[in-house]
Amino acid sequence: MSDERLALAADFPATSVEAWKESLEKVLNGAPFEKKMVIKTYDGIDIQPLYTKADWTSEGNPSGFPGSAPFTRGTNAAGRSAEGWDIRQVHAQADLSKANDQILEDLERGVTSIVLKFDDAACAGLDGNDPAAKAMAGRNGMMIYSVEDLENALEGVLLDLAGVSLEAGGQAINAADLLKQLWIKKGISNTDAMGAFNVDPLGTLAATGALPKSIDAALTEMAELAKETATTYPNVTAVKVDTSAYYGAGATETQDLAIAMATAVAYLRAMVKAGLSVEEAAKQITFSFANGAEIFPGIAKLRTARFLWAQIIKASGAHEVAMNLHAITATRALSKRDPWVNMLRTTATCFAGAIGGADAITVLPFDHHCGVADDFARRIARNTQIVLQEESYLNKVIDPAGGSWFIESLTEQYVKKAWALFQDIEAKGGMAAVLQSGDIQDQIAQTWQERLKNIAKRKDPVTGVSEYPNITEDKVERPAPDYDALIAKIAKSSGDTIGKLAQAGRGEAAMIKALPAHRLAEGFEKLRDAADAYKDANGTFPQIFSANMGAIAKHTARATFAKNFFEAGGIQTVSNNGFTTADDAVAAFKESGAKIAVLCGSDDQYQELATTFATALKTAGATKVFLAGRGEFDGVDQAVGMGSDVLATLQDLHTVLGV
Repeated sequence: MSDERLALAADFPATSVEAWKESLEKVLNGAPFEKKMVIKTYDGIDIQPLYTKADWTSEGNPSGFPGSAPFTRGTNAAGRSAEGWDIRQVHAQADLSKANDQILEDLERGVTSIVLKFDDAACAGLDGNDPAAKAMAGRNGMMIYSVEDLENALEGVLLDLAGVSLEAGGQAINAADLLKQLWIKKGISNTDAMGAFNVDPLGTLAATGALPKSIDAALTEMAELAKETATTYPNVTAVKVDTSAYYGAGATETQDLAIAMATAVAYLRAMVKAGLSVEEAAKQITFSFANGAEIFPGIAKLRTARFLWAQIIKASGAHEVAMNLHAITATRALSKRDPWVNMLRTTATCFAGAIGGADAITVLPFDHHCGVADDFARRIARNTQIVLQEESYLNKVIDPAGGSWFIESLTEQYVKKAWALFQDIEAKGGMAAVLQSGDIQDQIAQTWQERLKNIAKRKDPVTGVSEYPNITEDKVERPAPDYDALIAKIAKSSGDTIGKLAQAGRGEAAMIKALPAHRLAEGFEKLRDAADAYKDANGTFPQIFSANMGAIAKHTARATFAKNFFEAGGIQTVSNNGFTTADDAVAAFKESGAKIAVLCGSDDQYQELATTFATALKTAGATKVFLAGRGEFDGVDQAVGMGSDVLATLQDLHTVLGV
């Protein structure tokens, strides 16, 4: 066997970036390089098509080493190579019997910890059998109101092996009390108890617009629980910094990071005031970041979060404390229509979480927006993580993003922008102050409006919704449980319940302007819902006649474009093999019963036939005639092409068609 090394690039001369750009500009035919090849993010960061060592210098190793400050490259020297990351799944099934079956199935088949999401009634401080809770009981979560309910949900779960995290909104303190009582009842020692209470008053306030008591009182209560947890439960955390409400409202990556740091600093101050050291307080915090389907920004965001937190801990005069980091699928990235595509999106979010070095990852089921996930969706969600960990071995490489010129450069830019935003929040009085003033809500709303423009023009496409829609595909809907029957089954408890604890601890409520919960697909899906309602009332979808010109080879490209364009709004295209004369097109148009039409053909055909076809269709009764492509012709009301405002066009067309 030869020892000679194979140098793959040996026969190729070195090429400079300048020479590469010159060659590329020839291909671009004079189009500006910055416009065609550089992507500008919503954070104002330019993403270049090519990165070299000039974009990020490794001198001095600014990212450090895995397991050491500033923890950019991970909190463990061996990464996740030994045990993998924590596969943490959310449960929100209202029926506790079914929920228990699902929890046991998840834990038996690869999930390593669970999240129990309490229903709207419990989060509002009401028991499910309270008459005031009738419209909230079982909605958006589990019907857990007492220790007995919690015990039923967790029957058969080994509480000293599987961590249990709680999501109870404004009642997080009281939910924590129920879990502590259950540990005692089950004989779980303080040192064996595992999980997270996840008290997050500012995150709850942002998401819901309300807290059951003042912000100061809520922070004090949180700090006292953290102090107790630090001295009593070594494997439990009390506090959570969850920015999913901000991200769901449209925040950018750097806004998300800055908000997380400002929230964490507010919590640090409260805990230190209660008597904890900075190190002790920092160890009580779990950070949770939602990631969209964009892989590289997701990786860079998690790496940046660890760096920023390390800087804050250092500035606080404390010893190194590694961040406890949880990554979850962003709900804004998931669609309700064609939810099967969500499997790709959740795989991307999981991949980003793993490569970004998350300690725990939650993959939401693909049918998340269709109701309570079914068994198949939950299986796919957990297996997404298992396959990426056990078959793709993503955990076997220590910080695979380390040294990537692109990722390292993007991380550095995120650091600078997020730190500046964090300082701005602090200068305005801190996270609570900017929430109360509405400043942060306004900033995020402005970002969302910028994003909406690109979604509307399909510059930010949503596959299966704004691109490649299938309007005849059956909708995925998960049946709601019989809430009245479940409410009737609630047993009265002689002990503490969420309602009793909430009533005893109620104070003067804090109220702000809540953040809206957006989804990237919401504008187009609203149109699809309206089109479905139209079909239910009239027997057919609203329709548009595709006036295809000439041979199939001539019109196929633009006919396909038009079909995708209009069916993104639920307007079905009536297609055909093409027409050589306007009279033939008119006859087919009349037979179709459609009220509007779109011309589809080549540019040379448009020059010759567009006016004739359009005026003939108008004479035949077409309310509106579109043209797929560019150009102005008599009889054509509107040309639609790449860069058109698809959403606005479809909204106007719904009005025209009476949808």
